[in-house]
Amino acid sequence: MGDAEPGDAGRDRPLWRDRNFGIFLGVQTASVGGDAFSAVALPLLVLHATGSVARMGLVTALAGAASIVAGIFAGVLADRLDRRSLLIACDAARAVLYGLVVAFPHLGVVYVVVPLGAALGMVFEVTYVTVVPALVGEGQIMRANSRLYGTYAVASVVGPAVAGTLSAAFGPQTAIAVDAASFAVSAAGLCLVRLRVRPGRLEAPAASPLRDVLAGARFLWRHPVLRTLTALLSFLTFVTYGLTDVLIYRLERDLGQPDGVAGYVLAAAACGSLGAALLAGPLRGRFGFGPTWIGAYALGGLAVAALGLVTSVPAVAVLAAAFLFCTGAAGISSMSLRQEITPDHLLGRVTSAFWTVHSALGPVGAAALTWAAAREGTAAVFAAAGTACLAAALGAVWTPLGRSRPSPEPT
Repeated sequence: MGDAEPGDAGRDRPLWRDRNFGIFLGVQTASVGGDAFSAVALPLLVLHATGSVARMGLVTALAGAASIVAGIFAGVLADRLDRRSLLIACDAARAVLYGLVVAFPHLGVVYVVVPLGAALGMVFEVTYVTVVPALVGEGQIMRANSRLYGTYAVASVVGPAVAGTLSAAFGPQTAIAVDAASFAVSAAGLCLVRLRVRPGRLEAPAASPLRDVLAGARFLWRHPVLRTLTALLSFLTFVTYGLTDVLIYRLERDLGQPDGVAGYVLAAAACGSLGAALLAGPLRGRFGFGPTWIGAYALGGLAVAALGLVTSVPAVAVLAAAFLFCTGAAGISSMSLRQEITPDHLLGRVTSAFWTVHSALGPVGAAALTWAAAREGTAAVFAAAGTACLAAALGAVWTPLGRSRPSPEPT
């Protein structure tokens, strides 16, 4: 394959000296910065057109449903096709799709483009997870994930603030245009990245299509910690998937804030993600995987519940940052664990199965949360979601996840 470098030369060089990792880090940071623009601009575009939080939730639900359907097949694509080429194709296609929203900023276009973009995004995200171990040495996976998450967090800090300002001054479609351009930059940059061949990558045996799709799910089921994580995250995704929409609605309708404030709050909240990038590794090293993950979601639940009690914008931003810190620390640890214990020829399908199963209830949750916010108020929704997160974290103490250092091999 043209995108591979055989051998282990340079596998353990410092990350800051690794050309491939540096390029990958740079272009993906640009792309995430663009995504941060759309995270603010698309809900605002729908809200301005309809004035309905339920319509915002519908768009989020459509995107989530498309991600789930794509996730069924994304792992097979990542394990059977040239991974770098697949990443490039996904980014190029998303650049075109979001460009259509800029050219035709109508709800009908949004309802078509957002699900398609989400499906391509799922394929990209699954494939992206599989290439990280091919970019760095085996002992550098946690550090690489933390670096990626940290620079993404920096982009996410700047992105929403600028997006809110642009949306207020020129309309949401201007911010969406930045996202389209960022995908084009990412696709071009990925052409310069070379991946190493990992042991077992080229020797994966052929299988029937059905066995290919189910291989990742079987691996998840056999591993007690991954099985527990999948079940818990299915529930947690249901109760948190629509929280960004509820937060924006609370700021604009309950607290009477203009568009720009939503962008600044999300930017400030992204500082929590940056903190997670810096501390996830030390926390996991000090306490082990289980306590780090459980403690993160317990604290995150408390932060979400408190969001319904505060009325000042700075307090909302601080609590949102705390929640993103907690979910970020848990997410970095979880992704690194999967990459460390999964054979390379299965990594795409395991990642796909993991995300597909635990994301299945996300669209329903988004619709339910936004409907409840319109009917019962945002304070009640935040209280219920936070309590649910805390209960799930406490319940995890009595599962295989409660072990601080789970065995790396399935049992």
